[in-house]
Order: sequence, then C-alpha cells, then structure tokens
Amino acid sequence: MRVTSSMYYHSLYATNNSKINNELFDVNKQIASGSKIQYGYENVTTFTDTMRLDNEITTLGQVKKSTESGYKVANQTDSVMSEVSDTLDKMKTLLIQAANGTNDSISLEAIADELKGTEKNLKSLANTSINGKYLFSGSKTDTKPISDDGKYQGNDGKLNAFVGANNQQQYNLSGADLFLGEERDIKKEITSNVINKDLINGGIIKADSTIRDLMGDIDDDKDTVNKNYFYIRGTKSDGSTFKDKVEFDDTASVSDLLEQIGKDYGNDGDTHLVDVELNSNGQIVVRDKQKGSSKLDFHMVGAVDFDDTGRASVEDIDDLDSGESDYNTVKNGDNHLFVHEFVKSQLDSTAGAANKIKGIVYDRTEFSKNGATLASNMPQIVRSDNSFANASTKISEVADISKGTAGTLDGTALKLVGKDINGNDYDVQIDLKSASNGGSSFTIGGNSYDIFNMDTPRTAVDADKMTYQQLMDVVNMVVTDNLPASNTADDYDRAIVASRSDAKTELSYDGKITFSDKTSANTKATVALYDKNSDNFIKDPSVITFNTNNALAIRDPKTDFFKMIDDAILAVQEQKTYPDANSGDMRNIGIENAIEKISDLENHVNRMHAKVGAQSNTLDTSLQRTQLLEISTVSLRSSVIDTDVAEASLKLKQLTLNYQAMLSSVGKVSKLSLVNYI
Repeated sequence: MRVTSSMYYHSLYATNNSKINNELFDVNKQIASGSKIQYGYENVTTFTDTMRLDNEITTLGQVKKSTESGYKVANQTDSVMSEVSDTLDKMKTLLIQAANGTNDSISLEAIADELKGTEKNLKSLANTSINGKYLFSGSKTDTKPISDDGKYQGNDGKLNAFVGANNQQQYNLSGADLFLGEERDIKKEITSNVINKDLINGGIIKADSTIRDLMGDIDDDKDTVNKNYFYIRGTKSDGSTFKDKVEFDDTASVSDLLEQIGKDYGNDGDTHLVDVELNSNGQIVVRDKQKGSSKLDFHMVGAVDFDDTGRASVEDIDDLDSGESDYNTVKNGDNHLFVHEFVKSQLDSTAGAANKIKGIVYDRTEFSKNGATLASNMPQIVRSDNSFANASTKISEVADISKGTAGTLDGTALKLVGKDINGNDYDVQIDLKSASNGGSSFTIGGNSYDIFNMDTPRTAVDADKMTYQQLMDVVNMVVTDNLPASNTADDYDRAIVASRSDAKTELSYDGKITFSDKTSANTKATVALYDKNSDNFIKDPSVITFNTNNALAIRDPKTDFFKMIDDAILAVQEQKTYPDANSGDMRNIGIENAIEKISDLENHVNRMHAKVGAQSNTLDTSLQRTQLLEISTVSLRSSVIDTDVAEASLKLKQLTLNYQAMLSSVGKVSKLSLVNYI
C-alpha cells in the first residue's frame, strides 16, 4: 500500500494538533476565567452542581438577612423587657413602702407621684421602636402600641424570621401577649368591698361571730331570735350561674354563712371548688381552686326584719328597697327592715330596679358614661377556653345554657332599657328562640321585629346561633332610634346601616360592650342590658351578665397591664390599705391587694421575658449555623466550579510540552525521503 503525504498528515498531525489545541484552549480559558466551565454543555454534571449550590447560597443569604433582622428586634426587645421588669420591681417596693402603716398623707402623696412617674416610664418603654417600627404592636408595626390612657392599639400578629427551608422563628413579642396576656396558673380571687363590723360588740366581724353580730339587733333581748335572709348569686369557674336565698337565725355563726356560700359554688364533702373566708376587714373573699378561669363572680345582700313581719323574705329582691341600709337609722327609727349591703358600686340602677339601696341591685345597672361613650364592666368570656368574646362569637358560647331548657338558650329573654340618643325612654325585650319556635326577635312599643340571620332565605336567627354582632345591632338600632320600617330582612338591614351613621356598638379589647354616640360629645343615651329573671329569686339566675355591681377582682388569670398599674396608683392616692366602699372610689382594691396584683404582673412579665430570651437565643444559634453553612457551601461551590490554578498550570505545561514534541516529531518525519531508506 502506498503511503501518501495526505494520509501521513491526517494520521499523525491533523488529529493530534486539533485535540491538543482544544485542550490548550480550554486550560487557558480556565486559568483566565477562574472557572472550570463557561457553559452548561461543557460539563453537565459540574453545571448542575454549580446551579444547585448557587441556589443554596442565595437561600442562605436570605436566611442570614432575615435572621439578622429578627435577631436585632428580639435582642432589643430582650433589653426593653429587662427594664420593664426592673421598673415593676421598683413599683412593688414603693407599694410595700406605702402599705407599712407609718406614712402620713404627705408621704403617701409623694409615693403616688413617684408611681405616676414610674408608669410614665413604662409607657415609654412600651412604645419603644427601631427605625420607626414599634416593638410591641404585633404586625401593626407603624401603630403606637399604647395610647396615653394605657389602651393597647396594636394586634396579636406574629412576626417570623425565615431560618431555613419550611422553617420560621417568631422574633417579636406582641403587646396582646405582654399587656393583655393570660397566666393559666393563676386562680381568680374576688372580694366584697364593704367593711363588715360587729354591730353588737364593736370591732370587725370574724368567722366565729354570730349572725346576730353581723346583722345586729334593735334590743338586748337575745331570747327573741330574728330570721336573717341572705340573697346570694354569682358565677362559678365553669361559667355556670347560681342564685340562692338562704335563711339563718341569730344563733348561727358567720362561718355557717361562709360554708353556705361555698356550697352555692359547688363545695360538698368530696368536692372543694372554692375557698370562702373573711379578710382582716371582715370582707368576704372567694378564691377559685381551678387555675386559669376568669369567670368567678359574687354578689350578696342580707336582710332582717326586726319586727318579724316577713318583709325580709321576698321573691322580688327589689322589695327590699323599702328598708334601710344604715343600721343606726333602723335601730333608732320606725323602719325596722335592715338591709345589709356586702358589695357596692357607683353604678346607677336602671328604671324599675331598686334605686335607694343600690347594693341590692346586681346586674340591672346602667352602663358607665364618659362623654359620648357608654361602657359595660363585665367582660364576655367564652366558657370553653376563657378567651374574650368577639363580634362573631355566639352568645351561647358565653352564656350558661344549663338553665331553663338545658343545652340551649331557647326561651331566654333579655331586657334592654334606657334612653335613646334623643333622650326618649325605651323598654325592649329580646326573646331568644330556636328556629323551630320562630327564631329570635325583639319587641319595642308593641312592635316585634325578627333578628335576621344571613342565610338564604333570610329568617329569624336561632337562639343558639345568635352572635354578639347581632345583639349589638339590636342595641345600636334601639338606642339610635333607627328601627326597621317593617319586619322584613331588607328593612332590617337598612335600619342597621342607618344606625351605624349615628352610633357604634362594639366589643372592646377586653370583651366589654361599648356604645359610642356619633351625634353628640355628651350623649343623652343610657343603656342597661340584663336577663329578665334577674330580680326574681324564685326563677332561674341570669344566664349572662353585661354590667354588674359585683365583687372586686384581686387576682385574675387575665392581664390588663396598665389598668392594674392605674388601680395600684389609685389605691395609694386614696390611701386605702384595703377596699372600702364607704370612701373614695368604691371599687378601689386597696394597697395590699395592689401589691398582689403587681406581683402577678411581675411574674407575667418575667415569663414573657423568658419567651423573648428563648427567641433571641434561637435566632442567634440559627444565625451562627447559617453563617457556617454559607461558608461551607461557598467553599464547596469553589471546589466544584473554580479552577485549580496550580493543577491547570501543570496541565498547561504538560500540554505545551506534548504539543512541542508533536511538532518536533512531525518536522523530523517530514524531512525523510526514499534516499533515507536506500
């Protein structure tokens, strides 16, 4: 076979030259660019790994940025919480100082002023911001969380940092948790506010005193035994209500009365649901044995007819209003029906209720007025979880549905009484009925109107499905005098819209019904809302209450941060060691009880502080982990895509030598001829 020049070129030079040139080009390109490949087709595996690692580096960068931002907020919150805790400790020290009994009026005024300054500092801390974003406003970071009057204006929104794939960590502490949070380990404790004196022997009544000592007598004849009646009502920790009329003669002891109160709450030989005792002022203290319930409530009034004409034993408690609440007036006068008040308030009785002896009235009271606003004082609390009701909460979720027809509100009647925004009287009955009984309605001036649901077709709402919003719509229509033109769904809706132009009825942050008049800065309206059976001790107790002359709450699982502080300051201002309905603010809890409240508040803040500390530590750990992962991933990416300069340089040198050797070989072979083979 003849070897031609062309065959020789292709077999020895052309193929090797192209291959080596390509390799030299690739190596030079790698050294110049610093990357092993420029395009995906050059090495699919390297390209795929690089894209994956680039995505991980981008994600880690986002995680790092998010975590750093969250950590700054959590760390700042941690610092603020330390200051809040220290400030509360200072406040508690001042209260203990105020309670020691050695301070004169001037000293107590000075302590009250210092407490006010402390509260101002706490409000400033509560409104701390970073870069214009408030720490304690929840997700409403542009809203100042605490108003000048101590009301919370934020929400319960959580802010989360992105700390990894499908992994988030909360970094804020909302004011809803801090200022309105709940301590499930606290047992509610309530107290009457009238100091009970021994009317026979002088001094303060004690548990071993007799009922005669508590209720008095108009003569010294102990052989004549008087009949004493006590009208007791309240709410148990499970939300069920009770009403009881009990009789004791003069020889019974006060401890017998306390034991009976305990039985009304459900105490028996095997079950102990509450502790009932007297404090050092002879006031009745009821302490829940169940943790985490804010429902406990109490009211009581006593009566004795020293003439034994039966006036003290009544069915309608309003009939006791014919007596006298001042013992000396009874003893020295002609009216010998003595009515002993145990709980008093400044609340006005509604039309038709006892109004001379206000301690008789429990829940038939007018909402408190402040300019254009009327506000109730009873939080609406859901039985199942102790949360505050909102507009969409069903009334049946709050009310005691064990009364009447058990398991339902069907047959319950509420009274809505007062004056509308024009100053005209109104008297409304709200009938809660099941759908099978025609549904719920309200009646005013002889006209009845269905309370329509939103179903299709529109019908009167079932009693157990009626919400607070539907109840508040009725209140708003009545009090603004915007009633439906006819009993149709369309007219009902139009009346609601018209009423909202004149006023707004809503639930406050702490579950209390408030009415705000938009037509006047000093409303003429009054509102009283209560169970129709309230005054009658033969009928079932009120299944729900809205505004009550009730016992004072000393301890409560629910926190109202600045209200608790205001109560403490007021106690020092009024120089009350214990509650005393006969001076100053009748509802003032007193310094000793304020100390206990501030202690609970301290514990709550410390728990919140621990929560923030845990968030901060978690974010710090996450940040450190992310930084390490970022470094590791960048290093791994470098090993995958970046050129190893030393290795590439060695390869370049090898390829260059190979190329030169090939050229030398080709040159030498090209010089050969037939002469070389002869």
